Amino acid sequence: MSKTLAAIPVFNEVRHVGRVLREVLHYAEHILVVDDGSWDGTDAVLRYFPQIHTVRHPRNLGYGAALRTAFQFAKEHGYEILVTLDCDGQHEPRRIPEFVRACSQNVDIVSGSRYLKRFPEDGRPPPDRHRINQIITAELNDRLGLRLTDAFCGFKAYRVASLSRLELTENGYAMPLEFWVQVVRWGLRIVELPVPLIYLDENRSFGGALDNAAVRLGVYREVLDASLRRAGIVRPVPRFSIAHMGLGTGCFSEPS
Repeated sequence: MSKTLAAIPVFNEVRHVGRVLREVLHYAEHILVVDDGSWDGTDAVLRYFPQIHTVRHPRNLGYGAALRTAFQFAKEHGYEILVTLDCDGQHEPRRIPEFVRACSQNVDIVSGSRYLKRFPEDGRPPPDRHRINQIITAELNDRLGLRLTDAFCGFKAYRVASLSRLELTENGYAMPLEFWVQVVRWGLRIVELPVPLIYLDENRSFGGALDNAAVRLGVYREVLDASLRRAGIVRPVPRFSIAHMGLGTGCFSEPS
């Protein structure tokens, strides 16, 4: 079995973090929590889990910054596979082994998709989030030659050796856009793995101006444009092969 780390970025998750960590402990031996400057008592809950390593940012730096901390930790401590999942109850820890198995099959990135397959437990996402995800996913596919179905799912597995190639600087929620540009730049192999569409709190805030859907979409487009310029990608690239797993056969299948 590859040496695997499960990492969870956390900011003000006092309501969820204890339950999520208790469940993750059933499916991962090595766990990292990146506490991104929480001030709501999350740190007090984390003290009840001494077996879980915690890295704390002294102030809130952003979702992208928390993921970069997890990437760096995995590289420095010799992990082969890193699985990331959110702490808001959207991601089911019992699926961690599926991500690890998929990433062990000569794959660099296993990305969860909430829109690849229907599950009985599927909910209904907030309309503005679904719409923006669709818009940005389509723009990424067009400009990068991808065939993604979900650009923003935080449930992922990474081959840690491949992360060393990525040049990531974005601190906020737009970091996935920079990430996908870098993945294409370096020709990493991508698999999408279906996961349920679960929303427990439709009123969760992005913070500040990003709670405005139009502003958020504008920020995402600005980060995408800047990331493409830095990567030297000025026109759509040839179609980039993405395998989709778990669609009936349990095997890799190329999209039509």
